Amino acid sequence: MSTQTKWLRLFLTLVLGISCTFSHAVQTNESVILYTPYTKISVPPGESIDYAIEVINNGKEMQNVGLSVSGMPRDWSYSLKSGGWTIGQLSVLPGDRKSLSLKVNVPLKVNKGIYKFKLEAGGTAVLPLIINVSEQGTFKTEFSCGQTNMQGIATSTFTFNANLKNQTADKQQYAFVAEVPRGWNVTFKSNYQPVTSVVTEPNSTQAITIEIKAPERVEAGKYKIPVSASTSNSSADLALEVVITGSYNMELTTPTGMVSSRITAGETKQIELMITNTGSSELTDIKPEYTAPANWSVTFDPKKVDKLPSGGSTRVYATVKADKKAIPGDYMLNMECKTPEVSSKISFRISVETPLLWGWVGVLIILAALGSVWYLFRKYGRR
Repeated sequence: MSTQTKWLRLFLTLVLGISCTFSHAVQTNESVILYTPYTKISVPPGESIDYAIEVINNGKEMQNVGLSVSGMPRDWSYSLKSGGWTIGQLSVLPGDRKSLSLKVNVPLKVNKGIYKFKLEAGGTAVLPLIINVSEQGTFKTEFSCGQTNMQGIATSTFTFNANLKNQTADKQQYAFVAEVPRGWNVTFKSNYQPVTSVVTEPNSTQAITIEIKAPERVEAGKYKIPVSASTSNSSADLALEVVITGSYNMELTTPTGMVSSRITAGETKQIELMITNTGSSELTDIKPEYTAPANWSVTFDPKKVDKLPSGGSTRVYATVKADKKAIPGDYMLNMECKTPEVSSKISFRISVETPLLWGWVGVLIILAALGSVWYLFRKYGRR
């Protein structure tokens, strides 16, 4: 074999080898694909993005793919997981696909703008990803409430459900403060327990319940209740509003404070009652009622009080008639004044006395008995 022929064979072998290698590289590049439907996402600072990614092997051979992330911004973090495990390499059968999760954590302290990075599969497939940070990142606290306005009567408990979000990079202990007029009561609760402060992890949210109680005789109107959660370097304010429609309270007493009386069986007795509106709203349609022993009766004058302004008083006269067969002793008489909103009760102890006529009859019977004894003694005593 001539020297020229040998060189020709060597040249053809090299060309064929390079061609096969290039063909294999092209096949490898085309056989592995990385896919996710969301390649550009807009989020605020402090968010976490969980990409669901498919590794697809379109080739005829099994591919053992090494996975890596490049171009990730400084101070950002990520994790690659599949099947519940943190992975760095994935094996995919020919014509098959495997799922993995790429979780990217955007820091709180970050500038607004576009950030680009990519996921690479063994240098054979590249998946470019873009995150748009929609606002400038800052160290701040957020104190929010979905419903900041409530309405009710003065005796109501106004319950607000708020969220305290720590958007700083450190664990914070927040102290709660409420600015309320004298007589108001504000209670902060976490996990159903009253608290004055809470510890909140970075980039986490804590549910806070705020209970507000107004003074018993507060006037109707709108009341602003500013509350705040603060640390030495961060704070947040929340403006709450309570609308008081008025309180309904009533007191039923007597002018002298006496709740006992005497009555003769079968006769009547007038009792003077005092109704006082101790609430902040006007009372209407006040109706007096009673509960008495059997065969007793009570009539009221007037039978109904149409209106009674806040702080006002009025008198009602109750005429009580005892049962004519009532046995001497003490009886309980309950009287009550009612409106659709409120009621008040008072109990009387009524002592029943024997009628005067029967008293004289008893005296006469006793005298007759004594006279009979004296007569018998005189008549038969010396025998």
